[in-house]
Formats: sequence, C-alpha cells, structure tokens
Amino acid sequence: MIKLQIVGNLGKDCIVKEVNGKNVINFSVAHTERFKDSQGNQKERTTWVECAYWTDRTAVAQYLTKGKTVYAEGAPEAEAYMNKDNQAAATLRMRVQSVQLLGGSGGDAPAQRPASSSSSVTSSPSSGSIASDSPVADDLPF
Repeated sequence: MIKLQIVGNLGKDCIVKEVNGKNVINFSVAHTERFKDSQGNQKERTTWVECAYWTDRTAVAQYLTKGKTVYAEGAPEAEAYMNKDNQAAATLRMRVQSVQLLGGSGGDAPAQRPASSSSSVTSSPSSGSIASDSPVADDLPF
C-alpha cells in the first residue's frame, strides 16, 4: 500500500454523509510550502488534498472546521482531467485511515481522543475503503 501523510489546514468545514449505510466525513486539507526560487524570490505553493474518512466515529466531525490544523494519513488517489479551460489538470485525494487534530485557528476544541488514549482516530477498513487487510508497521527504519 502507498501511504500519504499530510499536515495542513482545513479549507472549509467538513461534510458528513451517509453512503450505502456507511458514514463518510469529507474535508479538504491545504498545505502551503514557502521557498525561494533560483533568483532568490520568495514563492508559495499550496497543495490541496480532498479527503474521505469512512468511519462510524462521526463525533470528530464537530472539530473538523475551517482553519483547524490536522494530520491525516491514508491511501492516495490521483485523478487527471481536463478543466473548464480545456487544460490538463489533476486532483489529489486521500482515503483517510486516521486523522489527528493539531489545533490551529477556530477555537480551543480538544483533540479527539478515543478510549485507547491515542490522539488519533483510526477507522477499520470497510467495503468503501481501499485499505489493505495487513497491518501497517509504524516502526519502519525510513
């Protein structure tokens, strides 16, 4: 499995939907990278990731609001398409396996903490998930 990890800010409040009897929380995360180009000019590049979090634990949705900083990991999905100007474009999506609230603007909401005292929320693979049945090792040397 390919794993994508992103830290960024939510671009808007999440949307909770029910699809075929399963709950999904949709949200978008922006990560802005600041760098200097070859001429020494300060530049910014923002990457947006559209996230789908299939989970029965929808209580976390109340904290997934615009401006919050989150860490999310899961399986990436890329889609190429032609935009309205007939130019080639691409969308980066992630099938979220876990999300952790890091803070950010929008109030002092506490991080979602499951009973295991971990600060992340992890969903089990469902029929709508592309997650592997094998466990992912968190102690890889790279």
